[in-house]
Amino acid sequence: MLRAVFLLLLTWAFPAMSQIQLLPEESVSSRHLGTNRTVRIALPASYEREPARRYPVLYLHDGQNVFSSAGSGCCFGWGAWNVDEAAFRLAAEGRMREVILVAIDNTRARYEEYRGPAHAYSARELAELKRKVPAPGHDGAFQNYARFLIEELKPAIDRRFRTLTNAANTGVLGSSMGGICSVALAWEWPQVFGLAGSLSGAFQVERTNFLTQVLRRYDGAPKPIRIYLDSGMVDFTGDDDGRRNTTAVAAELRRIGWRDGAGLKHFVDSKILDDAELEKAGLVRAKWKEARISQHNEFYWRLRVGRALEFLFPPDRS
Repeated sequence: MLRAVFLLLLTWAFPAMSQIQLLPEESVSSRHLGTNRTVRIALPASYEREPARRYPVLYLHDGQNVFSSAGSGCCFGWGAWNVDEAAFRLAAEGRMREVILVAIDNTRARYEEYRGPAHAYSARELAELKRKVPAPGHDGAFQNYARFLIEELKPAIDRRFRTLTNAANTGVLGSSMGGICSVALAWEWPQVFGLAGSLSGAFQVERTNFLTQVLRRYDGAPKPIRIYLDSGMVDFTGDDDGRRNTTAVAAELRRIGWRDGAGLKHFVDSKILDDAELEKAGLVRAKWKEARISQHNEFYWRLRVGRALEFLFPPDRS
């Protein structure tokens, strides 16, 4: 109740703080992707009011789903993530820093671009597959997506807006395939992405290649990355929303040297909402049955994304 009153008073006293500024979507040309990619940008509420200030930047995958402008009917009825609204609310409450949000739309190449390092299939493994896998053993799409972000999009954002350009102030975040992509990007390029967030990360893909062939074989020092990981307990396939693999990823990071609460936060959402809670949260009634048996969707990610934002961009107490 007090938080609601506080936000209302802020809106009355400072109209410019009433919302984050969502810019019109843009089509960005990329020589690395060989096509254009739709990008959506949200500026912090104080951006125009404080012209001398610079801001961290968070890059988000599946960009067509993350801002409130996508509406409550998107994502097969689950609704948008509303990351812009969550970032404004948490910043206004002093629970996170203000950030520039840059959302990149996915395409039909989503799996290949997001999967991270591809599993090196043997001839026998390929022969035993019940269905053909996309581009087996080939990292080209992931590498090209990374080069688009690092060599084309980020420099353009840094030129155009007042950003804090270093890795410690540059994050990448996503869910499911976007989750493993975010961690893999930061792992491979920690000099660019010092913050990574994964919600219900699909660490099972490519035969758990990132977990078993990258993390478990690593014997070096911790990389300078702040990492948020989460999952639910159930998903629409009857599995556990990636809980086992996400927990294993967190365990490997701890083995390497990450410390909980410092460079690592791992959260398991064990709360399945009942009908009354789903109604209060604003989910359409047609989705209630599915929401009681699956946390692998935009509705639950919308509820959890605030945890990631708070951990990756804690308020500056100085």
